Amino acid sequence: MGVAVYNVSATSARVSWPVSAGCLDTFYSVMYDPNWNSLLMGYQRKSFLHEERIPVSQTSAHLANLLPQTAYFLCVTCQAANPVRDQCQVFSTPSDSGEGHDRAGWELAVAAWLTCCVLLLVIAGILLWGCLHTACSAPAGCRGAARSSRRGTAGSGRLYAPRRASEGGGLVVAQDHELRTLAKRSGSEPV
Repeated sequence: MGVAVYNVSATSARVSWPVSAGCLDTFYSVMYDPNWNSLLMGYQRKSFLHEERIPVSQTSAHLANLLPQTAYFLCVTCQAANPVRDQCQVFSTPSDSGEGHDRAGWELAVAAWLTCCVLLLVIAGILLWGCLHTACSAPAGCRGAARSSRRGTAGSGRLYAPRRASEGGGLVVAQDHELRTLAKRSGSEPV
């Protein structure tokens, strides 16, 4: 049975269903409930708060006195039968004014935006941690990298290194500096 709910307003709705050839009873039962526990109770007839009896000659009904902004669980069966899944439908009533729907959309957009921001912050933190962890696990380590950057050699010894003011100023090629260091260790002066 294909149950359809349409023309839903804040306090009413229209429901229709196809003719059931196997329904020999004198009426259809249109049962509905704003309580979602009906789903968990296995479609039991006793779990519905509202029931309307519609003559078998009709295949639609008007539901009134519904609550605004409420989700309903609705089933249509023959007079005494318990409903099954394909005889049921879920629908929601809108708010009294159109403002509630707009606000709900706005709140959803803000929640999605905040979630994205938090995820980006977490990803940025993980990337930063990974970069720092990689730099500190290098042979020079975090302290060696800091020392070499203060000396101006950038750790490789192939860049220009500034001399101290007491050494006479200017720049000297790092290779020349390395030759002098080697010469001092071996005890001879470079050419």
